[in-house]
Amino acid sequence: MKLIRFGNPGQEKPGLQLPDGRRIDASAYGSDYDESFFGGDGLALLSTWAAEHADSAPTIDDSTRLASCIARPSKIICVGLNYADHAKEAGAEIPKEPILFFKATSALCGPNDQVIIPRKSEKTDWEVELAIVIGKKASYVSESNALQHVAGYALHNDYSEREWQLERGGQWVKGKSCDTFAPLGPFLATPDEIPDPHNLKLWLKLNGETLQNSSTAQMIFNVPQVISYISQFMTLLPGDLISTGTPPGVGMGIKPDPIFLKPGDTVELGVDGLGTQKQSAIAAP
Repeated sequence: MKLIRFGNPGQEKPGLQLPDGRRIDASAYGSDYDESFFGGDGLALLSTWAAEHADSAPTIDDSTRLASCIARPSKIICVGLNYADHAKEAGAEIPKEPILFFKATSALCGPNDQVIIPRKSEKTDWEVELAIVIGKKASYVSESNALQHVAGYALHNDYSEREWQLERGGQWVKGKSCDTFAPLGPFLATPDEIPDPHNLKLWLKLNGETLQNSSTAQMIFNVPQVISYISQFMTLLPGDLISTGTPPGVGMGIKPDPIFLKPGDTVELGVDGLGTQKQSAIAAP
């Protein structure tokens, strides 16, 4: 299945994207895509509901805003420098263990919402990433059992303000958590839709120019490794989001002169099987 959420900010409803591309309103099913949904039998019950009601459910117009494909989770955990070439362009050593940081859940937004360049920001950057949504509580899980805890996968743009991330106190979370810095979607694809998350092309364009073009096959730490590793340090709850890192081609890595977002820029990105996003950059009001 492909789970979507739609509607104006603060009024989002759950929906589905069907195999033929139609989007339907699934709010009659009765639950948003949150911790209780993923932690219970939500996916199985939704599948049963869809088999019975997909043909009669209201269709969502293509002009309707798509929201983050999951409701706000308890946490967003990101993996830094998880592609060797990205570590190289950042001037960092290839990590021996996953580098972890948090991103504020208030940064979540829709896949095609405008990205707001924060006040006084001069180094807002982009990062196309594969994201994992947890489907079952995970604590001290083994790599061999890790995939049993996955509800699905989604496309994530891990926007970053590099000065605040790297030059102001050493806490990455400041540069990662601004409003609109976590566009997620357009949909969450359940694992049956993505049989091999380690062989997906991912790409990003700035104003039509391709800057990131790689594959999840290049990740240093794969999906089971990341889930298992994180679960040794904290409990992963249903609906939690893990973003698995970005390949080379970010703005700060462009030589000789880095490039950062400015108002009016357009960012487009995608991951095989997980759809595409498009954001226009605007200055903070």
